[in-house]
Amino acid sequence: MTSSELWTRATAERYDAEEAELSSAAALAPTLAFLAELAGDGRALEFAIGTGRVGVPLRERGVRVAGIELSEHMAAVLRRKADEDTLPVTIGDMATTVVPGEFALVYLVYNTISNLLTQDEQVECFRNAARHLRPGGRFVIELGVPPLRSLPPGQVAVPFDVSERHLGFDTFDLVEQMLVSHHFTRDDNGQYRRDNSRHRYAWPAELDLMARIAGLELERRVADWDGSPFIHDSAKHISVWRKPA
Repeated sequence: MTSSELWTRATAERYDAEEAELSSAAALAPTLAFLAELAGDGRALEFAIGTGRVGVPLRERGVRVAGIELSEHMAAVLRRKADEDTLPVTIGDMATTVVPGEFALVYLVYNTISNLLTQDEQVECFRNAARHLRPGGRFVIELGVPPLRSLPPGQVAVPFDVSERHLGFDTFDLVEQMLVSHHFTRDDNGQYRRDNSRHRYAWPAELDLMARIAGLELERRVADWDGSPFIHDSAKHISVWRKPA
């Protein structure tokens, strides 16, 4: 299960700087509170833990966190923040890699399930989460709602960021249920760097079916980490599925 695009050393080295706004204590506070409450006194497993943007501060709150990460370069950046004894990380993909023990919480944030580019792989990701959960444990996903309502007839691109240092837009293949995120980032020398990444988008109802296939039950769906209600025009959702006791 390796359809996820592999993050390079250069991308890993600049990731924290580019995501600094989302990594501040204020920005992360609702996320950490939400996850810590679900973990309770149990262990938490982060799929695609990356550089530890969420996992490291969650561990600092006292939650026993472990991670799975496909990119050795991303994991190497995490290692500068926490050693293996503090936060163990297994190199592998989130759809099939198994780590020892049971967990009260498995979580997958920041749209990362969309890095798996086939429906079969996304189903296996749910099954892998269920495999790691103890009875009564929860699987949490943060994922954007596909902004297809923003597409006029004949248009295939939707901008998501237009700022001084970054231009971002998504292009959609509506038949294959795929999108490509395009990024034009201005470096300090004034030149623009172009990057893009592929994703398979999925609707909340499709994820609920994947959860049922894995033996999980929808417990809660909200629009953001602060618990605001999920409504018809919510841009993303935080969904919680429970493994029956």
